[in-house]
Amino acid sequence: MLSIALSLAIAPMALADEVDAGLAVDSGSPSLAIEAVAQDEEEDEDSVKAEREAVKSGKVESAKKAEEPKRKRKVIKTIQPKTFMKLHRYEIGPSLGFVANDPFLNRYILGAVFDYHTTEIFAIEATAAYSPVLGQGGCDDPDWKPLSCQLLEKNSVSPDISRLTAHGSVGLQFAPIYGKVAAGNSIIAFDVYGTVGLGITATEDDIVALQAEDEPPDGPAHRTASQVHPTTVMGGGARIAFSESVALRAEVKSMTYIETVKSTTLEMKNNLIVQTNVSFFFPGMK
Repeated sequence: MLSIALSLAIAPMALADEVDAGLAVDSGSPSLAIEAVAQDEEEDEDSVKAEREAVKSGKVESAKKAEEPKRKRKVIKTIQPKTFMKLHRYEIGPSLGFVANDPFLNRYILGAVFDYHTTEIFAIEATAAYSPVLGQGGCDDPDWKPLSCQLLEKNSVSPDISRLTAHGSVGLQFAPIYGKVAAGNSIIAFDVYGTVGLGITATEDDIVALQAEDEPPDGPAHRTASQVHPTTVMGGGARIAFSESVALRAEVKSMTYIETVKSTTLEMKNNLIVQTNVSFFFPGMK
């Protein structure tokens, strides 16, 4: 009986110790887990703060750039440089043209052009031209067109024939359009321009066409036979540059002035001139 009692007593005591030990272990493990999670959160917050500070100071970018391999940079030019420049250069050259809208006379014009290019777009231009008188009137005059002979000889009509003999002007040139064309292995530059200016025009009336040959020298037709007129000039053209110093120009100009016929009648005249010239540029391109 005694032995049984002791064993029973010991067993409950051992079981109690085991239960207490188990409770102690179970009660201790949650607290350790909570402490570990809190420590991890603190470390994450510290790392986030450190990363933010590094971003603000630029250390992260510099570190990333240091890690990236060095690459060769290649510059691709989308707009090619101009091969022909006019800035602060002079342009001079002879010109050859004719009056395109005169139904009565053939007028051939020899002239010269002088430009100073203040910028790539704007230039100050001066022109001078001379048109020789090849005959003294009549159907045998090389200046006369067939219409003039027909009106005078067949219809007895006196056409108002006035020869343009000389012209000069000063104006402004504006070249807003520039381009290049590939011709074989060469690049040809060109520009399109407009001109506006003022000048003077000298004219000479055809006394034969006016049927005033028998008129005295102080008659009305003779008094206004030779005149000089203030003239407005407007036009435009294109310039093709074959090298740094040589270019070819083709242009059209409209010259408008008021002329007096037989000392009594005022007429507005317009001469449309088509001309071309070879231009030489100096000094060299900078």
